[in-house]
Amino acid sequence: MNQRVRQRPLAIGPLRAFEAVARLLSFRAAGEELHLTQSAVSRQIQSLEEEIGVPLLTRGTRQVALTVAGASLLRATLPALGQLDAAVQQLRRTSVRPRVSITTFASFASLWLIPRLEGFQRDHPGLDIRINAEDALHDLDDPDIDLALRHCSADVVPPEAQRLFGECVSPVVSPWLIERSARGDAPPLGAPADLQAHTLIESADLHLPTVHERSWARWFERRGLASLQPARWIHFNYDHQQVQAAQSGQGVALGRLALVADLLQRGDLIEPLGAAERDVRSQAYWLIVAPASAERPEVRQLCDWLLAQAAGLRAAMPALA
Repeated sequence: MNQRVRQRPLAIGPLRAFEAVARLLSFRAAGEELHLTQSAVSRQIQSLEEEIGVPLLTRGTRQVALTVAGASLLRATLPALGQLDAAVQQLRRTSVRPRVSITTFASFASLWLIPRLEGFQRDHPGLDIRINAEDALHDLDDPDIDLALRHCSADVVPPEAQRLFGECVSPVVSPWLIERSARGDAPPLGAPADLQAHTLIESADLHLPTVHERSWARWFERRGLASLQPARWIHFNYDHQQVQAAQSGQGVALGRLALVADLLQRGDLIEPLGAAERDVRSQAYWLIVAPASAERPEVRQLCDWLLAQAAGLRAAMPALA
């Protein structure tokens, strides 16, 4: 007589253990990830195999492998656990203080977002903000991401993206360097050709197309100075490092006006060649809202504030419109 097929649902704990072992192919590594002993993980896998009635793993002396049944169960387990985790994260966020998570690149966070954020926090004291500032692009399907602030061309953003402002670059220096030039303690800096006597601050990532587009090489090409070479170069990975070096008088940076507008307004940096030597680029800065977060009131509040801040910058610096 055939044994009756069990109808009882599987417990989540053994499935977690199975997924970890199947992914890591190691009982020890799975135990470390789940904060369980290796023997506890082994017992959970054994109970799962007994519950289902088929072996899920083959256990060798030094390695673990999936059986055909194990591979089948893993294909069903991965999306199910992913959906469960996403739902739990969403519930956790709505059951505690409201929070909005933003992903953006490091220099935008340092030079534009963070200096302005105090005003928003003052007006919304009950709202927590989480900023993930790194150059890696995060998928907006990630339940931990509500908003993305990105710099790119219009053809790669989703249709619902909102343009904040454009991209414009211009040589920027410390006022101290210009004072030295006026006293004769440093070379003059009144025309593009004068840059050959100065130290230029440049990105270390010129192999990236978007970075090369706003490089000194492109700026010189547009002025018929493609062969110009400065006194020396200083290279940095991030724009905020380039700006910091320019502020301290170490050389001339090709500043992204959207990121240095506040420093220009305060006089911490100046444009020695004036607005006539600004270059408008094809990229722009965009606000993108994760579809799952678009209707949350706290997300809308932050979006409205960001759009108002962007409008203020465009009004103060029309070159960014």
